Amino acid sequence: MSEEAKRSATLAEQALAGHRRWRGKMQTMPKCPVQGIGDFALWYTPGVAAAARAVAEAPAQSYDLTDRGDRVAIVSDGSRVLGLGDIGPEGALPVMEGKALLFKYLGAVDAAPLCIARHDVAGIVDFVEALAPSFGGVNLEDIATPKCFRVLEELQQRLPIPVWHDDQQGTAAAVLAGLIGALERVGKRMEEVRIGLVGAGAANVAVYRLLKSAGADPARMRVCDSTGILHKGRADIAGDRERLREKWMICSETNPEGLEGGIAEALAGADVAIAFSAPGPDTIAAEAVAGMAENAVVFACANPTPEIWPEAALQAGARIVATGRSDFANQVNNALVFPGLFRGVLDVRARHITDRTALAAAHALADRARALGLDDEHLLPPLDDIETAAAVAAAAAEAAIAEGLATVALSPRHVHRDTVERITAVRAATAKLTGPE
Repeated sequence: MSEEAKRSATLAEQALAGHRRWRGKMQTMPKCPVQGIGDFALWYTPGVAAAARAVAEAPAQSYDLTDRGDRVAIVSDGSRVLGLGDIGPEGALPVMEGKALLFKYLGAVDAAPLCIARHDVAGIVDFVEALAPSFGGVNLEDIATPKCFRVLEELQQRLPIPVWHDDQQGTAAAVLAGLIGALERVGKRMEEVRIGLVGAGAANVAVYRLLKSAGADPARMRVCDSTGILHKGRADIAGDRERLREKWMICSETNPEGLEGGIAEALAGADVAIAFSAPGPDTIAAEAVAGMAENAVVFACANPTPEIWPEAALQAGARIVATGRSDFANQVNNALVFPGLFRGVLDVRARHITDRTALAAAHALADRARALGLDDEHLLPPLDDIETAAAVAAAAAEAAIAEGLATVALSPRHVHRDTVERITAVRAATAKLTGPE
């Protein structure tokens, strides 16, 4: 067993023991002072009736008189979980609790994990639409493709609160931020590099879309799914182009030469490889990395095991390697994005989250990485950097205001300062808890 595999096994054992001891990761605590039972007259009956009447008369006051403006729903059907596949809503619950932990610790956002036994688009959409009045935003998580695309589209059209699919938009923003730094390190330009995308699920479809928005040339991209490289001649996709319209879009816009083959062919001569595919460590062969261009950049982001171990990619000739894991250099993780981004859009009560918001978050991350000292093993800030979350929050709020999607106008400086104060308070409270034994 390799050292990386041994480390993974040890982490799994420790994680299971910790989850069993604490029976999960999240709980509900009051945010108002309760000195004694007499305070219930304020917070519950009869005093709460005044708040209820005020909200009934003007529903927007729910943001001022309840926790709604700080609360996000994390919704999953467990059909495509964290490299584990379709493990169902109960299996997804530990992951969604972990997501809620990251929301709170990294962004001071309250989040409720809601794992549901509905697996059709209409069922998921109806469920989320019904609960929307209790939340300031919705984070969709670990929903299989192509279903996840349809759920996001429907909810964004129906709901007056921001709906975000983190596996798509959050992942894409983190990747773009890391790639901006990586290309600076190797002295290459976004619009000139050849990019190979390994995997064509929710993550890489969104990565593709955001890379285009950032200036990457689709004609210089090759995208590979489990069947092979995407191109206009893929009859399996062309014949189902309505259901698979995101894949058909990629077939139509990339690989104009009609190159066929698999991962090795998709990466041949490429400057960048971005993989969100089957967990490895042998999904991407070392020989495929060796066939890339000089000073190649490899993002092997499958969880829990990257498509190729970082050391193997470096030995094969890659200059910079990133993964989705915190125990290797260059963690490309959407946790750098969604806590701060939601803090910002909640603060300005944005109605939607757009690609412009995601781009703003990516550039805020890249700027913070430069400020901390960009190098080959530090493309992005650490997850627990409070200034990073505050910068992302401010950038997201500013983007929402600029697009006319915000209902509250706050300056980026105000959002930044408020985010720092909120997260600092959460960290102080968390530090008082007893650590795992």
